[in-house]
Amino acid sequence: MTKLPRLTAREIIAVLEKAGFSLARQSGSHMIYKNAAGKRVTVPFHAAKTLHPKILKSILRDADLTPEGLQKLL
Repeated sequence: MTKLPRLTAREIIAVLEKAGFSLARQSGSHMIYKNAAGKRVTVPFHAAKTLHPKILKSILRDADLTPEGLQKLL
């Protein structure tokens, strides 16, 4: 299994947009992205901070992405 990279919220949002997700709405510092199939992914947006690996893993699970798929989209 590939080790997860350290990413900021801006970087993971760029990956989600490449994977077909678009911004549906924002609630405070949380941005909710949806894809055409209706899958929803919530990203905590704190621009300069890196996401904790557990949060990144949760985002990938919600988006049905693997760490290998993440590497391809970076």
